[in-house]
Amino acid sequence: MSALAQIELDERDRLVPWQPCNANDWKRLQAKRIFNIALGKMLQPNANNSDDEEVSYLKALHVQWGKIELEDLPKMWAAPWEIEHLSLEPGDLLVCEGGEVGRAARLMVELKEKCIIQNALHRVRSEGLGHVGFLEYCLIHASNMGWFDVLCNRATIAHFTVEKFRNLWLHLPSVETQRRISDYLDAETAQIDELIAEKENMLQLLEEKWAALISRVVTRGLDEEVVMKDSGLEWLGKIPAHWEVKRAKQLFSIRDERSETGEEELLTVSHITGVTLRSEKNVYMFKSEDMTGYKLCYSGDLVVNTLWAWMGAMGVASHNGIVSPEYHVYVSKGIILPSYIEMFCRSKPFVAEIIRHSKGVWSSRLRLYPDAFFNIFLPVPPKKEQEDIVYFLSNERLHTSKLESDLKHSIALLKERRSALITAAVTNQLDLQTLSA
Repeated sequence: MSALAQIELDERDRLVPWQPCNANDWKRLQAKRIFNIALGKMLQPNANNSDDEEVSYLKALHVQWGKIELEDLPKMWAAPWEIEHLSLEPGDLLVCEGGEVGRAARLMVELKEKCIIQNALHRVRSEGLGHVGFLEYCLIHASNMGWFDVLCNRATIAHFTVEKFRNLWLHLPSVETQRRISDYLDAETAQIDELIAEKENMLQLLEEKWAALISRVVTRGLDEEVVMKDSGLEWLGKIPAHWEVKRAKQLFSIRDERSETGEEELLTVSHITGVTLRSEKNVYMFKSEDMTGYKLCYSGDLVVNTLWAWMGAMGVASHNGIVSPEYHVYVSKGIILPSYIEMFCRSKPFVAEIIRHSKGVWSSRLRLYPDAFFNIFLPVPPKKEQEDIVYFLSNERLHTSKLESDLKHSIALLKERRSALITAAVTNQLDLQTLSA
């Protein structure tokens, strides 16, 4: 290639930095030249005219990458001309204007009833020079490249406006080549997605098996032949005959010591990982400039997020530090081991009992206050048995964690393979001669 030709290609790529393409036979065009892009209708809850009709509609939440949810659709009122203008047909590409901007999926089925789109969605149809399947994969690639962050300014509320969409520059081969690439990617990504789904299902089964094992062992013990007795608690059922049942106030006292400087390590609570340093977790939590007055917490203390305890947001701290004043910190009186309580907090029966004792008008705003926590009854095995249970579960967790880690790594590799394949296809890095006609 001559230096002049390379300069011309570099100049062409300047307008499409997210989709570089070193091919003279791929045209550089704006989306509005090749696709009909229609923005949906603003929500209309009531009829404005006598001929308005109530019709089903799709919103951004109904459109996920490669999938459209069509069950139990909401309805709005619309004029007949709006229904005709925004109607949906098999093959239409739907693209999110708001939310996760650029998220797209094709409608692959015939709808049983009239349906339109809300103004958080675009409907895209070909004008003859483009294939919507190829465009869908271009949008996936643009999202993976972070181009929508640049184009739509995610620092504020992001919107992929109809103007931005129509003015989007693309590199496009012939429409027949677009179709071949789209068909090829449909087949290849379907196989990859099937493998990912199988591994994610295995991961879910592992997590369920682990949760079931914890729930069984911390409430029944390790000896399957042990004599059982009725615990007297409906949620707990039978327990080993030599175990005791004690109210939480007999097992814990509350710690309400406050930081004088706010300089201690900030801890946070998750219903997945327990209590740990905020810096070790990929979570958002507002950190004020002055944390003086935050509650002190020491290794071995039980920490409960008052608002989210009903989701299992509790656990035993393995670090000294401070927690938000909205949390409550409980100290074991020595009858029950912190390590045993940490396991017990992961058991489904206990979380269900936490929900029962939590207070609130709405199910999403339940709170567990100390008076309610202290009224909860807990099974108390002998200390040696508590140690044996913790040792057993810790060893089992090492095994399941290794399996989970391997599955997650395999899933990540498959997703990388999928992304790389799409990138290669939409930037002319595939040998198109190998694609089926």
